[in-house]
Amino acid sequence: MPTYTDLHGRVAIITGASRGIGRAVALRLAKEGVAVVIAAKTAEPDPRLPGTIHTVAEEVAALGGRALPIQVDVRDENALQRMVDATLESFGRIDILVNNAGALWWYPVLETPVKRFDLVMQVNLRASFVASQLVLPTMIQQRWGHIITMSPPIDLSVLPGKVAYMISKFGMTMLALGLAEEVRAHNVAVNALWPRTLIESQATIAWGLGAPQQWRKADIMADAVYELVRREPHTSTGKAWIDEDLLREAGVSDFSVYNCTPDGEPMEIIWQGVQAGKREDSPHTP
Repeated sequence: MPTYTDLHGRVAIITGASRGIGRAVALRLAKEGVAVVIAAKTAEPDPRLPGTIHTVAEEVAALGGRALPIQVDVRDENALQRMVDATLESFGRIDILVNNAGALWWYPVLETPVKRFDLVMQVNLRASFVASQLVLPTMIQQRWGHIITMSPPIDLSVLPGKVAYMISKFGMTMLALGLAEEVRAHNVAVNALWPRTLIESQATIAWGLGAPQQWRKADIMADAVYELVRREPHTSTGKAWIDEDLLREAGVSDFSVYNCTPDGEPMEIIWQGVQAGKREDSPHTP
């Protein structure tokens, strides 16, 4: 059974935090007294996309929290190293890493240029590996830490038209499960987390995935992250969670509050059943 701890004074790095799930996680943790590093590519306003690292930092400040906005391209290990260094310089510790930045590509192999395949691997799998590797020495020294990858439980179902994304996301989950065993003795937890339903985001909009009545708000993922990281690391590690299952275990029974519309019927993510509609070419993180 998990045991719980006060998060006040802890420090979290959230990648892909300028909008969507990353933003929601940053605001949720800030409400609990966690200093948050807002790490993302978008530093200047873009008419195609809502939010920047600075606007989210301002939202955190409005809640009375502490935020450090850092522009970072997670494909660049030197940029990730600078992110970690700046966090330690500003806050002196790193307690939580949420590997949230992501690249979505749901096309068949014959419609996937190698350059696009490499991008998906770099943003999803490689960045999670490198960022986790960089924060671990500090977490191990502290004997306290949580790492979360935004990736699904392993499902060996055939995923037509989603091969590149599948490889990258299942790779992230394998990273979480394997790394959890490597660092368990140091009181560092590593888990994967994935939504049961489609989540309102720039990705769902740009790719035409469902409609608003089929989406849940990003708040459900933020609440699930909070539930995980408030647990003592050694009591909850090495698992690939679904957000709803985790929150049910924590006592949540009414999930209608997360619906994007009052009459919403959120669409469960079944890989074969979720098909992309239109795709707008825009730089976004899911």
